[in-house]
Amino acid sequence: MKITDVRTTLLTGPCTNDPFMREARKLRSAAFIEVLTAGGPIGIGETYAGYFCPEAVPAIVEFFKPILIGQTVDDIPTLWQRMYHCGNFWCRVGLGTIVLNGIEAALWDLKGKLLGQPVHQLLGGAKHARLPCYATGGPSNYPKDKLAKKMDHYFSLGFRGLKVGAGCYSPEQGWFKAETAAEAADFESDKLAFMRQHAGKDAWLMMDAHMGNSHGQVWTVEIATAVARALEPYNLFFFEEPLHYTDPWGYSELCRATSTPIAGGECLTAMYEWRVFAERDSFDIGQPDASFTGGLGEFMNVANLMAQRGRKIATHAWGAGGSLMQNIHCGFAAANTAILEIPPDYAGLHADIVDGSFVMKDGYALPPDRPGLGIVLTDEIKRRYPFKPGSGEFNSVPGKILKE
Repeated sequence: MKITDVRTTLLTGPCTNDPFMREARKLRSAAFIEVLTAGGPIGIGETYAGYFCPEAVPAIVEFFKPILIGQTVDDIPTLWQRMYHCGNFWCRVGLGTIVLNGIEAALWDLKGKLLGQPVHQLLGGAKHARLPCYATGGPSNYPKDKLAKKMDHYFSLGFRGLKVGAGCYSPEQGWFKAETAAEAADFESDKLAFMRQHAGKDAWLMMDAHMGNSHGQVWTVEIATAVARALEPYNLFFFEEPLHYTDPWGYSELCRATSTPIAGGECLTAMYEWRVFAERDSFDIGQPDASFTGGLGEFMNVANLMAQRGRKIATHAWGAGGSLMQNIHCGFAAANTAILEIPPDYAGLHADIVDGSFVMKDGYALPPDRPGLGIVLTDEIKRRYPFKPGSGEFNSVPGKILKE
């Protein structure tokens, strides 16, 4: 069945139903790509670029569109290579590759629908009967009694693990993050001691320093090492993004300096960029994103690369519902997946699009069983969440301040 059209849909809706995360972020944008056939099913994919710079996505999709018109989904890797090579001067890493990810995901969704198989089956089959999930919790909402309520909220939703950010946030005080190694180590170890005591010894706890996309000061290797060592007694599942992604050498040094597992990679695109980090053993746990890394095929390549280095992966998934399901399918297809990131208590741009395809039982995700990715994008959904220009997220700087 031949492809007749490729189109982009931009949407804006509530960021989350999570009352704690909603303190810091109220709206989210999303970009979906649809691959159409003559009278047949429509393939749907998402690019995580839609969360940051949605206005840029449609033009890039139109650039690649002629490569797909009249083609079939019999050989998706070849179609991906044609698009990737066509954008060689600007698409080896970065935005072009990120948008290409959403197009390629739509091709896999279409192929799964045509064959009546879930995408993870097309990627080599599910390697896990179930996978642990954690609630990605955004900031550490303070004071501590509020942080405890936040943790209890996620546990009440069925999660056995959760992740919060370094520093803390309150609507009254704004963001706080310690600026010296000693202060950061003291603050974060005090917080994790409280969290471990409140959650119990069996809960999966993670912390995200957000240094790959920091709104303020970026930690040095000295600060990151001091914090990582201070967190060693609390049995973290992983410590995410303690350094900026321009420093694979620092990441490598940090991994050797602490027993706390160091995770990262959500900001990396394509195998070319990932190899720079993987070959230096910069991460104990890699975090590819199947709506950002470059495609579902690239995700699997990255997972295999990390496996060759004796490393695990943990999916990153903070796009909307398409991003979530793309990562779940890839997570099940990759043999070295350790855990899945799940946006908890999600709102319509997740719930309406996932449409019940994500199933979690006793804190573990089950393999999706619907054909394709199991996502929907109806006309009603498009009407319900009209796009609001400027609703993408970015780091505030003078002259461009994030409002929502």
